[in-house]
Amino acid sequence: MPDQSLSQVRTPHTPTAEPTERANGISRRALLGTAGATGLVLGAAGGAVGYAAAPAGATPLTALGSGRAMFHGKHQPGITEGLQARGHLVAFDLVAGAGRKEAAALLRRWSATAERLMAGEPAPHDDTDVARDAGPSSLTVTFGFGRSFFGRTGLEKQRPAALDPLPDFSSDRLDKARSDGDLWVQIGADDALVAFHALRAIQKDAGSAARVRWQMNGFNRSPGATAHPMTARNLMGQLDGTGNPKPSDADFEKRIFVPASGEPAWMANGSYAVVRRIRMLLDDWEKLSTTAQEQVIGRRKADGAPLSGGDETTPMDLEKADAEGDYLVPLNAHARITRPDRNGGAAMLRRPFSYHDGIDADGTPDAGLLFICWQADPLRGFVPVQRKLDRGDALSQFIRHEASGLFAVPGGAAKGEYVGQRLLEG
Repeated sequence: MPDQSLSQVRTPHTPTAEPTERANGISRRALLGTAGATGLVLGAAGGAVGYAAAPAGATPLTALGSGRAMFHGKHQPGITEGLQARGHLVAFDLVAGAGRKEAAALLRRWSATAERLMAGEPAPHDDTDVARDAGPSSLTVTFGFGRSFFGRTGLEKQRPAALDPLPDFSSDRLDKARSDGDLWVQIGADDALVAFHALRAIQKDAGSAARVRWQMNGFNRSPGATAHPMTARNLMGQLDGTGNPKPSDADFEKRIFVPASGEPAWMANGSYAVVRRIRMLLDDWEKLSTTAQEQVIGRRKADGAPLSGGDETTPMDLEKADAEGDYLVPLNAHARITRPDRNGGAAMLRRPFSYHDGIDADGTPDAGLLFICWQADPLRGFVPVQRKLDRGDALSQFIRHEASGLFAVPGGAAKGEYVGQRLLEG
């Protein structure tokens, strides 16, 4: 789990314009403005109704519900936005006999559905009403292609070299059934029902063209849960994401996105997502003292500051030593090993979710990180950092990589286009 990642600093959502109106002339948001307020009044008078409605004093469609990401743009949504409270990752395989034509029709359906749902509107057909009362809640839907997709669709010549298989790592305990896939979809939202609604719509849209290969659920801290916007914590209790690249960085676009002149042409303004299910061995981790945990990471647990001193954003002084001559940031500390300046400038934008999939028979929690990192080239981003972690990261004994995938995520669709159109119709 490279230190240069996990979360971006969360900023409050800004209420956005009214979504497109439905055929009856009343938008979901306009309806909510009246029905939601009425529900609060009925709750005060009728008891049972209020118990199931919003808490007393809540206002309909707060900033959290009204936040909206745009489907069309230079890049796909779900990459540079802040962390979302709820996420679903799902991979599909094309069914036997389905090829390029069926894949194009599927991406066209998925894009149309994603555009509507991200605007807070119902699915184009057979909507389940799960998100009927909610606003967009910053929903994002992101689509990518796995290495196997190109062989199944006869597009091998268009397969990017960056999709070459990732090397084996010593911490890998990979379950092939939960790895890879022809197609990958990332769904994120600030409301669990909105996220599930999108997942169900995407699954239904797959129809007879593709079947689910694997699916994973994740979460992050809800916006507004802290007194002020701050870097997120992972399930180990550490602030995680201090060193994430920022869109304001001069070389951000170059590091994270394929240039417009890049190859293959259909990947212009796209990115590559490495997806890893990383189990945290929490029982072992929690036996360590706070001081020992900080030595493993190289940062203070309370505020994320480097052990060399300062606050969370203070540059780490790797040469600073104590009175005995020992480095304050240990040589095998996770934060030291993952620094870009120690890895040839390798950088990736991490945007993960935590997960908890229950408790094993022996009482061990199946919990950890759905690691997602974005970069212009995984062979120059993820791979060199992970290789270095493999050789001596103190954190390695407390984590286990259990699933893996690498996906080419094309640039955003222009108005009137669907995601991947330049590949499938080029």
